[in-house]
Amino acid sequence: MWPTTLIGEQIELRPPRLRDRAQWDRVRAENKEWLAPWEASRPKPPVSAPTGEFLNKRPSFYSMVRAIHREAKAGRAYSFMVWRDNNLVGQITMGGVIYGALRGAHIGYWIDRNYAGRGFTTDAVNTLTRFAFEELGLHRIEINIRPENDASIRVAEKAGYKFEGDRPEFLHISGAWRDHKTFVRVNELVK
Repeated sequence: MWPTTLIGEQIELRPPRLRDRAQWDRVRAENKEWLAPWEASRPKPPVSAPTGEFLNKRPSFYSMVRAIHREAKAGRAYSFMVWRDNNLVGQITMGGVIYGALRGAHIGYWIDRNYAGRGFTTDAVNTLTRFAFEELGLHRIEINIRPENDASIRVAEKAGYKFEGDRPEFLHISGAWRDHKTFVRVNELVK
């Protein structure tokens, strides 16, 4: 099943490749300020916490690509670069994949500001949700969004996700524990 490419209405979702580094570096650099308020950050660990490269700093592009492929092959997470024609326009990840009684996951994404507002993110969410429901047989997917991120809330709603509730201090984002709104979509085919 992995690597796999998913085709949306306007975009293509492809697993990252090592040769994508130049485009990745360029897009991320151009969007640093645009993405900063929404970026996951790492809280300071207690002195007794384990140490290691992954715990203390962001992985290199190469380490990220290797980790993405390892997690997908194990069925724990699926991360794709979002492409429009030959342009890298974002990234979407379905992580925390759990089978058993839950059969669920969560989705996170970002988009290049030059491509925002064109429906590409909604298309990516719909495409990944379809993969999760039809190919993986997942029952429940959630998207957690900062309350002030109106554009991302619109994406979730347009993709058929329903507001479920608030999660106080849910994720460490942009240097602090931030509240989130949870949106959920349930696969009616899984009973």
